[in-house]
Amino acid sequence: MDTREIFNNWLAKAKDDPDLIRELEDIKDNDSEIFERFYQDLKFGTAGLRGIIAAGTNRMNVYTVRRATQGLANFLNKSYESPSVAISHDSRIKADLFSREAARVLAANGIKVYISRELEPTPVVSYAVRELKASAGIMVTASHNAAEYNGYKCYGNDGCQMTDVSANAVYDEILKVDYFNGDIKLVDFEEGLQNGMIEWISDDLYETYLENVRKQSVNPDVCKGSGLKVVYTPLNGAGNKLVREILSRIGIEDVIVVPEQEMPDGNFPTCPYPNPETKEALELGLELCKKEQADLLLATDPDSDRVGIAVKTEDGYRLMTGNETGILLMNYILSMRKAKGTLPERPVAVKTIVTTKLIEKICAEYGCELKNVLTGFKYIGEQILLLEQKNEEDRYVFGFEESYGYLAGTYVRDKDAVVASMLICEMAAYYNTLGKKLDEVMTEIYDKFGYYINRTDSYKFEGSTGMQKMSDIMTALRNSHPTDIAGFKVTEVSDYLESYTKDLATGSQTEIHLPKSNVLSYSLDNGGAVIVRPSGTEPKIKVYITAVGKTNEEAVRTAADTAGAMKEYMK
Repeated sequence: MDTREIFNNWLAKAKDDPDLIRELEDIKDNDSEIFERFYQDLKFGTAGLRGIIAAGTNRMNVYTVRRATQGLANFLNKSYESPSVAISHDSRIKADLFSREAARVLAANGIKVYISRELEPTPVVSYAVRELKASAGIMVTASHNAAEYNGYKCYGNDGCQMTDVSANAVYDEILKVDYFNGDIKLVDFEEGLQNGMIEWISDDLYETYLENVRKQSVNPDVCKGSGLKVVYTPLNGAGNKLVREILSRIGIEDVIVVPEQEMPDGNFPTCPYPNPETKEALELGLELCKKEQADLLLATDPDSDRVGIAVKTEDGYRLMTGNETGILLMNYILSMRKAKGTLPERPVAVKTIVTTKLIEKICAEYGCELKNVLTGFKYIGEQILLLEQKNEEDRYVFGFEESYGYLAGTYVRDKDAVVASMLICEMAAYYNTLGKKLDEVMTEIYDKFGYYINRTDSYKFEGSTGMQKMSDIMTALRNSHPTDIAGFKVTEVSDYLESYTKDLATGSQTEIHLPKSNVLSYSLDNGGAVIVRPSGTEPKIKVYITAVGKTNEEAVRTAADTAGAMKEYMK
């Protein structure tokens, strides 16, 4: 069927959501709008589904959620004898509705469902999957995307986001499911509760989760009486209860919450793009910090798996990058555990390939093995699983990615802003006892190892032609790589799709032993690097730049020059 036929089918049959009925009526004479909404199905990948909340096969709505869940149910029933699924959601618009619709489909397919009564952070789902020995997990969230988006993350039975193999198998099942011809099974939600196929997750699980978070403290008593003053914003998301609870338990008593961003609200009225990576989302928090003279601003994204911070300085507040926060945490955890004798004999840390190279020097100082993995926290979780299979999970000390995701401990297999918030506050309290601010500690690290500036530029390619444009750019770069960037010679090219690294001076190639991924990396003769990859969740290409200098000014200037050169390839 063409898009008009598909639209007419929806217009006739999509009667379960009044919002969609109105939308379909409103666009029935708008061919371009119909095309954008119906020219394709939302793709189900390792990040599950993600899209604008609206009517259409290319949008997030009850029908796309039901269809995806029916495909997941078919996959699980083929893969497990008695499958079960843990489900939760954050504060996104219709997130509660979508989580219940998923539960209805799963229960109708004979799959046991454990569902949260209210919104919870994403890492809680990862924890619940493992704790409840579930076959899979679903988290209804669009992470830090703009307010008009929602999504649907899927987890495997190991608590990691689904692998490419599993996600592709689920997608194959989804493609077999028709939206309206009876392929999708449904049970009434209340009936599912009564017959036991749907069960509320017990509060005991959240308590054991918090106990596991608390165990990751490396200096348990430092916060009590520290006088650390924290401004916290959950950005109208799911972190409010658990983040504040864990801070209370470690002795951080002076926590002030940004009132406009405290309560769950999927419209995100004060920060339409609720991303703790951006200063705009933190403006209210920074204003409150100045008013209260707080030591630290803590901001978690809507599903509370990422956290951003700003730290008090001599002349105001400094926003720390995701890399800088990770550097501080890695240095703090390794140094403190070594001092206290709790560092394992052969410690292991994990970072993604686009994350700062400065970590290599910190790990080397403490004899910590550093593993580099592809972008995506599931690959960090996979490394924990590999250690667990060898009964060596205690070797894992920390993992992080530059996009503000961190994890200490092995109780979950995804980034966790709850544990990261606890450790950040503990770290700030500790350095307070030494008379140091976090920005001073960061400067000390740069002075010792060199100034590493990491910059990420994103180039959007939206609409029906966007994906093709992104593909064309990646193909052009792959077929004809740059020989110099901003005046710096390219010494090495790594192609993670073709699985090789090529030394341009000798022409020799070595194999990359990582899963294939559409990523290109260029090493430069000044010690810097450029990595190019399409986003896995949004219609954009990301360019990750590493610039190194003897001073901050030199590194910043080099990063800007490199960014300008790469912009020409994104046209």
